[in-house]
Amino acid sequence: MANRHTSLWLPLLLLVSTGGLMGLTNNLVKQAVASGWQPLSFLMLSLLGSGLLLALLAVARGEYPGLRKQHFRYYLVAALLSASLPHSLLFSAVTHTGAGFASICLAFPPLFTYLMALSLNMERLRPLRLAGLLLGLLGAVLLTLDKFAGANPSPWALALLCTPVLLALGNIYRTRHWPAGASPLSLAPGMLLAAALQLLPVVLLGGAPWLPEQGGRAVPAQLAAQTALFALTYALFFLLQRIAGPVYLSQVGAVAAIAGTAIAVGLLGESASPAMLLALLAVIGGVLLVSLNPPTPGDRHGN
Repeated sequence: MANRHTSLWLPLLLLVSTGGLMGLTNNLVKQAVASGWQPLSFLMLSLLGSGLLLALLAVARGEYPGLRKQHFRYYLVAALLSASLPHSLLFSAVTHTGAGFASICLAFPPLFTYLMALSLNMERLRPLRLAGLLLGLLGAVLLTLDKFAGANPSPWALALLCTPVLLALGNIYRTRHWPAGASPLSLAPGMLLAAALQLLPVVLLGGAPWLPEQGGRAVPAQLAAQTALFALTYALFFLLQRIAGPVYLSQVGAVAAIAGTAIAVGLLGESASPAMLLALLAVIGGVLLVSLNPPTPGDRHGN
């Protein structure tokens, strides 16, 4: 019985923690850009710092990142789908759409991930599990409709809607191509460092200053905070994926949507509405349905 409780509550605890950290990221980015940071410079430096931080932690724990060809391919593809492309969109758009809407876009990957996993025989169709994912998606739709009510969607808002597909592809790729014998902590720094490397030419060609010309003591504090936030987020992220699979993991977006929107409303003064409460209840109900209907171990990797 203790093992069953652990198998239910440990993934749920990791899910809530990781989603909450992701929701906090969108709000921190908005504040950093307002202080003068260029979005992609801020993203690249924080990815670089968090990758180095996790690499040091992995080495200290004896979980050395793999350096074979298959590992480098994994780092590069996972970084492109899960970090550099989607985060570039999120970081660049957050000042145009608001942190709340940027968080909402993170709520759509679960259904895409589930459909991909079904098509690849990585999951079996489970009605209650599907119902939970649809309920979480309903929460995201409610928030999205509320955001667009009475306004014309901006190009940035429409561009952000591409991120769920990228994130879903990343969830599937990281699971199917997880290097044999690799631990979560040994893989996370490689992906973060690869993402920083992918962004380097974009930042250089853009010609924007790497550091804000003004901002005072807030500048290093914001970078340090985002670096630590990325390091903790992706350490938990890879651990959650390893123990719960890509579909369960994909729910972090729904949790991030609620957490990020709540932070944006409570701390940054963005507008709130009754739709947020309905969305919150839908997401909570969806997460619980999925959590109480876990896949069998053979479902998770499609092996």
